[in-house]
Amino acid sequence: MEPYNSSMYDLHCHMLPAIDDGPVDLETSLEMARMAAADGITTVACTPHIYPGMYDNNRLGILAAISAFQAQLDERDIQLKLVEGADVHVDPNLIAGLHSGAVPTLAGSRYLLLEPPHHVAPPNFEHNVFELMTAGYIPVITHPERLSWVETHYDLFTRLTQRGAWMQITAGVLTGRYGRRVQYWGDKFVAEGQCMILATDAHHPQRRPPLLAEARDAAAKLVGETEAQHMVLTRPRGIVQNVPPEQLPPPLCLQPGWTPDPKAAARRESVRPGRPAGFIARLMGKSRH
Repeated sequence: MEPYNSSMYDLHCHMLPAIDDGPVDLETSLEMARMAAADGITTVACTPHIYPGMYDNNRLGILAAISAFQAQLDERDIQLKLVEGADVHVDPNLIAGLHSGAVPTLAGSRYLLLEPPHHVAPPNFEHNVFELMTAGYIPVITHPERLSWVETHYDLFTRLTQRGAWMQITAGVLTGRYGRRVQYWGDKFVAEGQCMILATDAHHPQRRPPLLAEARDAAAKLVGETEAQHMVLTRPRGIVQNVPPEQLPPPLCLQPGWTPDPKAAARRESVRPGRPAGFIARLMGKSRH
């Protein structure tokens, strides 16, 4: 294992100024960049939304924005390397856009960020993921733990992992920045070996900051330091280098004989939100958990 304090890669970050719902101006972007560098992040994938009709970004525009922002970082000696990417929504023309070069993958690799709808489970999502894989891409599904429908579809994500899709959990989720419900599901993905990478999904210096080290440390309490390091360095670096997935450390759930640590399960339950009390429980002054 490499030294635990080595560099980290953040492959889901909205840091480019005035291109989507991230920072509105250059100064805010620069503040985010300084925070990321101070946290130990050395490589950032700039991943603005591509959502037809709302954020009509494309690869050429994203590359131009990255080049301009990298020049600003270099001028100020902010030690971050920027690579391309996009937070891509499911769209009937997605594969055609990837083949034509209009839609960027992560650092030009076979891996791409795929964002599911937040509030509605799409009926063909599993099929869409397999179509991308058949076309030669590895979908990295973003923040499944934050979807409102994860409670009823957790088994969908475990099936996708078994078939070769990757899961990216949001860093701040593991430290409680998004509340107990989302932390429960983030911990579950990590503790049950279903998380391949952690990323910040940062949008703002204060509200959604580009901090990764605290999440690495939280993940280490669930699955150990080696696996936590894989989530923020080994696998993300492999993505940037376009390493085939079979040559990278597999997720824990696919490792023969691996079972979740009971202590990790206990920690996960400790942040599980309480359920509403039933009538009898309320009557007796008790609540269910």
